[in-house]
Amino acid sequence: MTTAEFIREYRERDIRQLALQANRFPDVDMPYALDQIQGWQIARRKLPKWAACDGVIFPPHLSMEQCSSEPTAQYKLNLAMEWTCRIESLELRVENSELSTQNCRRQQFKTQNSKFKTSTRMTDLTGGFGVDFSFTSCAFAAATYVERNEQLCHIVEHNLPLLGLNNATVVCADAVEYLSTVEPQTMLFLDPARRDEHGAKTVMLADCTPDVVQLLPQLLEKSRFTMLKLSPMLDWHKAVDDLQGAVREVHIVSVGGECKELLLVLSTVVESELKVYCADLSTASDTSSLFVYTPGSSAPVANSKLKIQNSKFVHEPNASIMKAGCFDELAAAYGVSPVSRNSHLFLSDEPVEGFPGRSFVVERVTTMNKGELRKALVGIEKANIATRNFPLTVAELRKRLKIKDGGDVYIFATTTAEGEHLLLISRKYR
Repeated sequence: MTTAEFIREYRERDIRQLALQANRFPDVDMPYALDQIQGWQIARRKLPKWAACDGVIFPPHLSMEQCSSEPTAQYKLNLAMEWTCRIESLELRVENSELSTQNCRRQQFKTQNSKFKTSTRMTDLTGGFGVDFSFTSCAFAAATYVERNEQLCHIVEHNLPLLGLNNATVVCADAVEYLSTVEPQTMLFLDPARRDEHGAKTVMLADCTPDVVQLLPQLLEKSRFTMLKLSPMLDWHKAVDDLQGAVREVHIVSVGGECKELLLVLSTVVESELKVYCADLSTASDTSSLFVYTPGSSAPVANSKLKIQNSKFVHEPNASIMKAGCFDELAAAYGVSPVSRNSHLFLSDEPVEGFPGRSFVVERVTTMNKGELRKALVGIEKANIATRNFPLTVAELRKRLKIKDGGDVYIFATTTAEGEHLLLISRKYR
């Protein structure tokens, strides 16, 4: 049995069990085969389109775990397409305006000497395994993948034709060195490394590699727009400040209730006020909810005027909203009332359609008084518990309530503006 045959036949098996049986397959390159089987198993979950493509080579385990999923890669493709169309539309309006005041010969000279070519181009300066590149490159007539790891370059060069990508060039080079030679592009893409020389995660933009802050003048000079993919751990407010007014959009992307990526779009071609996009994606690669706001556009919202004991609905923002911290803007947009400034839970008397998060029908409200608790929890053996601005952890509260995890009951433990500790016993709305 060849290595390729072994991979096809055993790719759904447990790799630990396969490793123990290596002696049964002397002709199989077992380390490589196990890497490919493990990679395929991860891809089946994160990259189903790649997993369905025969012949794709997967990198070592760490690269597979760190690479983008299909929903987030698709989101970046949509963003690249929107910005490319926006830039082209803007430049077309400028050209038409100039044509109305200048003669055609002068306009032709301007077009021929423009530093930007008419065909759209992009360069991914930190290509990695190439997942983001394989998606975003589809928005452009030509694309260049740049990566300093020679092994990854070989893998990507093998995979791209199998994925139907014939507009791409693979370059093995250092991102900073290559940027100094690159011609002006429609888009530059960077995903800076987020670990220092000791392997620890970095939380500041300037600590990432390459240093985007230092490269900022070149990025702005050589692209109509630049897309940065950053860790959701980074403080996006500080990153925006560090990039000296060049950021036009901040995209906070979550999948399955977990914040996955922070995307910044930089441009000097487009002049506009900063907007923040809070996207919560479904696993089907569609945006299940999208909340857009302009920072500072809403005045602080007062604590809830609703009596929490009489409220009918409680709303929990999704992970992107929580990361953005746009609670005043959220309350203003959807007409909901915060329980308190630090609770990050919202109340309403009526259902709120399209709320970016989860909504629950409040069935009972109780204090932590033993007698009230006993009465409120009658018949509840299981519940999903969350604490928001509450003195006990989930584990501590669960132990005190003597309730198992799970079921269709949701208990939110929180503190009101008056300092009262309450439990909201709820069920999902719809």
